[in-house]
Amino acid sequence: MFIICAEGLSALIRDAESRGELTDTKICRRAPSVSHLLFADDCFLFFKADENQTNVLKNILTTYETASGQAISLPKSEIFCSRNVPDLLKQTITDILGVQVVLGTGKYLVLPSMIGRNRNATFAFIKDRIWQKINSWSGKCLSKAGREVMIKYVLQAIPSYVMSIFRLPTTLVDSIEKMMNSFWWGHGRSSQRGIHWMSWEKLSAPKMHGGMGFKDLSAFNLAMLGKQGWKFIAEPDSLVARIFKARYFPNGSFLTARIGHNPSYVWRSILGARFIVRGGAKWSIGSGATIPILNEPWLPNGECIRSDIPGAHFVAHFNINSLMNLHAKSWNELAVRQVFSVDIANKILHTPLIPQVDADRIIWKAERNGRYSVRSAYRPCVSELVDSSHLWRPGYWTGIWNLQVPPKVKNLIWRICRGCLPTRVRLLDKGVNCSTNCASCDSEFEDSAHVFFNYPFATQVWHRTGLWGSIHHALLTTSSITDAIFSILQVLSTDLLQRFATML
Repeated sequence: MFIICAEGLSALIRDAESRGELTDTKICRRAPSVSHLLFADDCFLFFKADENQTNVLKNILTTYETASGQAISLPKSEIFCSRNVPDLLKQTITDILGVQVVLGTGKYLVLPSMIGRNRNATFAFIKDRIWQKINSWSGKCLSKAGREVMIKYVLQAIPSYVMSIFRLPTTLVDSIEKMMNSFWWGHGRSSQRGIHWMSWEKLSAPKMHGGMGFKDLSAFNLAMLGKQGWKFIAEPDSLVARIFKARYFPNGSFLTARIGHNPSYVWRSILGARFIVRGGAKWSIGSGATIPILNEPWLPNGECIRSDIPGAHFVAHFNINSLMNLHAKSWNELAVRQVFSVDIANKILHTPLIPQVDADRIIWKAERNGRYSVRSAYRPCVSELVDSSHLWRPGYWTGIWNLQVPPKVKNLIWRICRGCLPTRVRLLDKGVNCSTNCASCDSEFEDSAHVFFNYPFATQVWHRTGLWGSIHHALLTTSSITDAIFSILQVLSTDLLQRFATML
């Protein structure tokens, strides 16, 4: 019902435009004109800074208010004028509309409408929201498993909407990751920070490689921005795609666009993620009439024929339909081999041509449905930007996460295997001045192996559970408690694994 009423407002504005009573705006000559943007009850209205047009808009809003019963909230409404508007005219417009003039348009749909030079200050509200969540009552009494859920599904979700439009400053991202790392190991409060047993880079490694699978926010930011760039290709008729194309790549495509003169921060952000789109895009060949032969990803696995190869100038202005037979959807082998070298010709001839595909369409090769997904874009982004493979720890980590036990039990076993428990030996490694002797039996070394297996009481418990034979064999045949646990996870049955993990 609300949308139907809002369509009435759009109709009133379009009618005034058609009569020349309102002037819409363009960001450049070839761009589509925009007079209003509506999202639910948030509205952006554009018109010429003119007294007559202000009165026309005022009448439209009054008519809409009378017809729909929806009154405009004037205290929440603002007007922004360009620097060329005289102060006297600004005052006249504000008196007519009853709203205040602002130097910037503030936020629209939680996003800052203008980005200044101090980007850390512009996006500081993200850090503040995360800090508030960390210090709320819901984060103070959580187990490690609960903290994992809160980080993955609450804290890391807070900046995701902003990161889909803007590239966050590196210093801000580092600060946010430090806050979440502190929350993971401590209490999130400055007086009880706790020991940081592992860096965020190690925690961000995939679970199958010994990490916790937390997101690297810089890589995730680029994967989110890549989705906007992909929309420029996949949805060229949308309003935002038409505006950006007219402004930044009127005679080309997003894949070949340049930064341009005086670009916006949004465009800089999206263009910074273009390498992701390039790496994952591939043409699905229909007629071939719209796909240039050179510098486009249409070969198998999304490879391109580069324009610097010998003889490239012969096909510089041709599309790939010139390499196909006219009456059958197949390659013209004679023409292909005459133009290209043997290896390139073989790649072309092995590129499938499917008769059922009629139109040329660019697809995302990492997904079976051909649609861009942030999930599949994040993986190559991490490997190319961060490359944390040197931080991966080999081992049977999937055995821990596949256990059919409560998450807090899995988390404890993971911490044992990564050496993140505050035994006296590990506390000494972290600079805590303490004795390494066991506090209970006065053994020489209190490490994880002693606490969980070799301590006399622990050994009695394992005997009574009937698991000591398997555990003792694993301890004798391996060199560390981590390898021993991995060995046990691979030999016990499902029921015994549940017993082992719970007793541990």
